[in-house]
Amino acid sequence: MDRKQQFDQLVSLRRELEEKANSYWQSYSDYTTWQFWLILAFILVPLVVLYFRIDRRKIFLLGFFGYSVHVIAAYVDALGVRKSWWDYPYIAIPQLPASISIDGALVPVYFILLYQWCLSHKKNYWLYGTLSALGFTFIFKPILIWLDLFELYTNWFVLLAAYLFVTYVAKVITDIFIKMSKQSRET
Repeated sequence: MDRKQQFDQLVSLRRELEEKANSYWQSYSDYTTWQFWLILAFILVPLVVLYFRIDRRKIFLLGFFGYSVHVIAAYVDALGVRKSWWDYPYIAIPQLPASISIDGALVPVYFILLYQWCLSHKKNYWLYGTLSALGFTFIFKPILIWLDLFELYTNWFVLLAAYLFVTYVAKVITDIFIKMSKQSRET
């Protein structure tokens, strides 16, 4: 089998998988289930809270940081799903990644508000970010497992490493951009 045939076969398998995923969603995860509504709340409630709680004087800094958390979390989560380290049995919107409610809203909003609090109260983000990653790994995800909203197929430390990676890399990227911005003002 040549490259083109193999690639076409992969595309065909993806289409078949998409059809099966849509059928699964209609059977187990559509708007008639409580899981759908809880997942939808994971998207909407954090965004409403953020709207009222974000410090508008620092909105671009906080927004940049939150966007960094969102993008990194989405990539890390996609890797975890692709490698079968974890997955989500229920999906709010089948055309989007299953973790959109967590990676697109809940986690970024939490970390935006944590970063805002650390800045406002001169607290150590690295410490509180680490504690938060531990909380998401060993408290939040077990609750999701108990609710049957998350499946973990690897060990807990892979999940912890993923949360720590998101927590630290978003901060490092933000710090680099802050430093570059300050340097540009000095010249």
